[in-house]
Amino acid sequence: MDEVRIERCSLSSPDAQRLIAGLNADLTARYPEEGANHFRLDPDEVASGSGAFQVAYRADEAVACGAVRLLTDGDAEVKRMYLVDSARGLGFGRRMVDALEAAARGLGATRLVLETGVRQPEALGLYASAGFQRIEPFGEYVGSELSVCMAKPLLTTE
Repeated sequence: MDEVRIERCSLSSPDAQRLIAGLNADLTARYPEEGANHFRLDPDEVASGSGAFQVAYRADEAVACGAVRLLTDGDAEVKRMYLVDSARGLGFGRRMVDALEAAARGLGATRLVLETGVRQPEALGLYASAGFQRIEPFGEYVGSELSVCMAKPLLTTE
């Protein structure tokens, strides 16, 4: 796989904004239904001690992003996971999932949860191969027929 570095990044950085715009366009194309998308992620949710927003770089090109935010009861949620088309199938998604798991552990989380969609087979495959299993919908995803919620216990590395 190409050399990759993953860095914590501000949601307002140009790289983050470009990747998030790509993610939003992709989700809007896959889910044109009214109210089908959950785009919200506030800067305070990924502030130090509450979460993290990370960007993966191949050389100096930002090719992937993802975030974790603390919820309650030891859970942290994966949000805004996205890879540019040129980075798909090259291991960048798995590296980002690993980095987000490490960030969640660093925040004290004991379980990682996420929501993806029924029309995202590549995401479903990535998460399943990383050890996530389907769970009942949680939070804002309860009642969404287009949502697939998944979880993975985080083992401590002690």
